Order: sequence, then C-alpha cells, then structure tokens
Amino acid sequence: MPEPTATPPLLGDFAVEIRSKNAGPFWVTLETFMKDGTGYTIAADDTYLNERVIAGLYKVDPAQVRIFRIPALNVVKISFPRPVAQASLRDRDIHAGQHHVPLATLPVPQRHLSV
Repeated sequence: MPEPTATPPLLGDFAVEIRSKNAGPFWVTLETFMKDGTGYTIAADDTYLNERVIAGLYKVDPAQVRIFRIPALNVVKISFPRPVAQASLRDRDIHAGQHHVPLATLPVPQRHLSV
C-alpha cells in the first residue's frame, strides 16, 4: 500500500493574516501580512503568485489584476474588479470579507519549502 502523502502547506500557514475587503463598490482588495521574510519571499514570488493565478482563483481578467509587493512590511496587496457591484442583487458577500479564503488556501510549492 502506498504511503499517504503529506498535505502541502498553504499560503496562510506563512501569514499572520490574509484578509479581503472592499476597495470601493467595484473592487476587492486582498492583503497578505506575512510572518517574516521567508513568508514574504513566497508570497512575493511572481512565478507562484501572479495575475494569472489570481485570475484563476477569482474568475477575473488577469489584465485587470493589480499586485503590489511591499517588502518593508512583508505585505503583498492584490486588487481586482468585483464580479458584481457591491450590494447589487447578485452580490453574495457585501463586504468582500470571505474573498480571502481561496488565496489563503493556495498550496505552497515544494521549491519554497527548502529555503
């Protein structure tokens, strides 16, 4: 019988906090507050976390995703247009408070774990 594989660590495991919020009625902002430089190196790696990855997680156009890397604070901030306007009929999360979950549960590749 094959040995069970270990669950890979998630981006949220390297963060003090990952949160989401409205950035006005038409945009969502995600913020990753990483625990230390190692966590920041993972979150800021544009081969791991980039516009295409965010577009896939949130079903948005990668050309509209904005990523801001702030090394002095160990923070990566990401903004993209909301799929529907805040408080509109089809808005399922008026404060965008649950949008952080897909990002926080993004698996971290093995290449980052040997740093």
